[in-house]
Amino acid sequence: MPFISDRAKKDATATGGTKDGYLNPSSIKDGESTRFALLTDEPLEFFELWGTENGNPKARKPFRFADEPTPEDIEVALGGQYARGVTRDGNGYEPVKLAQAVPVYNHDLEKVQVFQWNQKTITNQFDAISQLEDYSDSFLDIDFVLARKGEGKETAYNVQAVPRRKNTAKAMAAAWEEVQENGFDVSRLIGGGDPYNAPTD
Repeated sequence: MPFISDRAKKDATATGGTKDGYLNPSSIKDGESTRFALLTDEPLEFFELWGTENGNPKARKPFRFADEPTPEDIEVALGGQYARGVTRDGNGYEPVKLAQAVPVYNHDLEKVQVFQWNQKTITNQFDAISQLEDYSDSFLDIDFVLARKGEGKETAYNVQAVPRRKNTAKAMAAAWEEVQENGFDVSRLIGGGDPYNAPTD
């Protein structure tokens, strides 16, 4: 089974760093890279847009949907407290993007993180790697290096498959087991939940 779904592959070919428990490509600095291992072989897919809190333009929040949202879905999710983000030129709304998220073990930080991305170049590179005979059945047995070059509109990301870092299997397994025992569930991202903490009644 391919790592990248047909829906994500189609979206990636269409035209048009790190913080606590999350690994976001945009948080990697120009000229730097991060090495990680996938902990599951199927990413969570969802649609995402950003809203800005009314009266506080610096307060932005992601809104995620299991299916592509209608304008009505978006209005209900924003709830009157947030306004939908606009493009840099101010001529329209930021688009709703197909995003993916998967738990990873960040070798640099020696911890489990949620790796989330919506960059089509990253999706395309994962897809290309998954089609290679050497890696098609071993995505959970290798490492990946995500590198960034450039800033703003000139930003480019590169994903490379590399051999598993030596003597890390035990630490990876222990870290992954710990977060799972604590109730980790990446699907909580949809609806604005915390993958690391189950909601309390």
